[in-house]
Amino acid sequence: MIPYNEALTENSKNLRKNMTPEEKHIWYDFLKNLPCQVKRQKCICNYIVDFYIPSKKTVIEIDGSQHYEADNLKKDKIRDSELMDLGISVLRYTNDDVNSKFNSVCFDILTKLELIFEDLNN
Repeated sequence: MIPYNEALTENSKNLRKNMTPEEKHIWYDFLKNLPCQVKRQKCICNYIVDFYIPSKKTVIEIDGSQHYEADNLKKDKIRDSELMDLGISVLRYTNDDVNSKFNSVCFDILTKLELIFEDLNN
């Protein structure tokens, strides 16, 4: 079982209800059609990850511009390291990637999850 901070549960629910436009796009137009369970705004350790695929032990993060500020880059590096220590891989894409290279992002995710387009539940 993956550890989580129960105090984050309410915030996680709120984030699911108020996804960013890019999170909504990747969720409704791609991730929810994957043939494996994808959890949105999942609490893992002391973090809330954007998307988590338990069967693939993979986190998908959609990063806004705040993630590229010096302090947040350091925090993300620590976070990714802690998740990797749990055997969880982290895939990061920018909001711009989702908006301007959507098909490439989807293809990259499929490749990293070892899935093919035909696996999608359309």
